[in-house]
Amino acid sequence: MKIIDVSTIHVGRAFSVEKVNVALPDGRSKYYDRINHRDSATILPLDEENYIWFVRQYRMGSENFLLELPAGVLNDGEDPLTCAQREIREEIGKAANDWEKIGAFYLAPGYCTEMNHIFLARDLFSSPLSLDEDEFLSTERHSVGAVMDMIKECRIQDGKTIAALGIFFQKIA
Repeated sequence: MKIIDVSTIHVGRAFSVEKVNVALPDGRSKYYDRINHRDSATILPLDEENYIWFVRQYRMGSENFLLELPAGVLNDGEDPLTCAQREIREEIGKAANDWEKIGAFYLAPGYCTEMNHIFLARDLFSSPLSLDEDEFLSTERHSVGAVMDMIKECRIQDGKTIAALGIFFQKIA
């Protein structure tokens, strides 16, 4: 498969939508829609008591409040770790002395360019930044055991959070 051309059909605040003309292996071509989205970072904040910090916030796509790990979109030219270090301060009011990248994955590779980088943050300390003007969230912390139960019981429904926790649980198993 080879991309023949790309045209932008919509530009939004967080992403653009593109019409992508692709040459197929059998010689035909086909148009696909693609969301061009900046990469993002998800943080798994683990405190000294072995509790994981989360945010609960309303998500337009689910029309519901979801429990999620802190996360955010990279600013233009920003590297994933810098984004993660900013987002943890904005969303849970903490910073960390110990950072480890534990994974990365595409969120929806069938139609979106966004790569999500996963960081484990340990040795947490208070260091709040203001939330973004459109963010309204609350923080929660849950023990590692409780989080495992929450996943088994489908009480965590955010895909990036489930994926990040899965990577983390494989590391500690």
